[in-house]
Amino acid sequence: MVLPYLGSSTARRTRALRVWMLSLPVDFAAFALPAIHFQQHWKSIVVAAGLTVLLFAVGGLYGARRHLSFLDDLPMLLGRMLVAGALVAIVVAMRHGSPDNLASYLRVIAVSSTLVLLGRAVNYASVRLARRRRWVEHSAIILGGGPVAIELARLLRRYPQYGLRFAGFVDVDTTAHELQESTPLIGRFDDLDEVARMVDCDVIIIADIDCPESRLLPVVRSTSAAGYDLWMVPRLREFSAQSSSPDHIGAIPVVRVRRPTLSGVKWLVKRASDIALSGLALLVLSPILLITAIAVRLEGGPGIFFRQQRIGQFGRPFQLVKFRSMRPVNEAESQTNWNIAGDKRVGPVGKIIRRTSLDELPQLWNILRGDMTIVGPRPERPYFVDQFSAEHPDYAMRHRVPVGLTGLAQVSGLRGDTPISDRARFDNYYIENWSIWLDAKVVLRTVAEVFRGGGR
Repeated sequence: MVLPYLGSSTARRTRALRVWMLSLPVDFAAFALPAIHFQQHWKSIVVAAGLTVLLFAVGGLYGARRHLSFLDDLPMLLGRMLVAGALVAIVVAMRHGSPDNLASYLRVIAVSSTLVLLGRAVNYASVRLARRRRWVEHSAIILGGGPVAIELARLLRRYPQYGLRFAGFVDVDTTAHELQESTPLIGRFDDLDEVARMVDCDVIIIADIDCPESRLLPVVRSTSAAGYDLWMVPRLREFSAQSSSPDHIGAIPVVRVRRPTLSGVKWLVKRASDIALSGLALLVLSPILLITAIAVRLEGGPGIFFRQQRIGQFGRPFQLVKFRSMRPVNEAESQTNWNIAGDKRVGPVGKIIRRTSLDELPQLWNILRGDMTIVGPRPERPYFVDQFSAEHPDYAMRHRVPVGLTGLAQVSGLRGDTPISDRARFDNYYIENWSIWLDAKVVLRTVAEVFRGGGR
């Protein structure tokens, strides 16, 4: 094993720096700067500056980039500033109704946009300079040892403006490729975590590693890999330039692998939304909850709630609460009976509350407690979690996030006797593409399903 060069002391001190830390404040300050002189428009300018920064962030203009080019980003920069300026201009026109005032505002926006473009150009030049001088660089491991991997390593060594310091190769079989001393194989794929820690790895690039997807995916989805930026070389490299925001190292296209954001501000917003919405729903729906409870009591006697152990985030068990739609013979039947849709013990009230999903409403209390979330993979019983995890390797990955009252799989028709592999695929797709807007879409589709009577 060849130990790689671990970088300069300056680079180690700047490891925590990211491009957005410089770009975002510069963009906002450049756009808002004319407000100092044109004080009659300062509110409009500041609002437009905030909106511009938001649109830049949504468009990926603050994401990690290997190839920084002002001209490549110019169309997107201009388009998003135009949208931000136009939206605020509409409000200005409605509030003031003066053509002269609107014209004056538009002139200020033109000045602000010019300053943003100048700031971006200087910003990119500064980042490239810092990378070339190796003041800012990140340790990179390349997965693979074939021609593409070797060419990537050559490019990273020759062109420091990509901000990556080549730390070595990691491959499945250490004897699969005859690598020279100049292209060190520093470890095997099975030891990736250990090797990454050894070289203070920040970035992993998946090149031409001879590894099936079924073996690669668990590593990509693992919690230990969450601390690294993950990039990959597309297999059909000739067609990758069609992307809306292409990136490359030399002439080799690279794509940053999007992984779920399971922490941070957006995740806190999700939890805050859960608390607010579940609390409000319990209050607003209290008459329906009361009527349902009375109906269940009249049909089935004492015990209106049904409590059952389910598996939540990180495999932790919790007690799920539902309105009782039938009374199981014993606890073993409750834990192991898969579907009771055709069970004769389900009375008229039970059928109605199941068809309308009213039996699920007490789970709002589980959400308020933090056992569940509004949108997430549906919780399952321990018996079936063990069974499905053994049969479907991706099933256990559902538990990376809190379980939900509703989920993407359920609103996509995967309820009742539907393939578990399909449910796991939809749940993992939801996790890996999670956003607040995706949650909103699932909630809206859930409401539509309830009104259509699409329950069980």
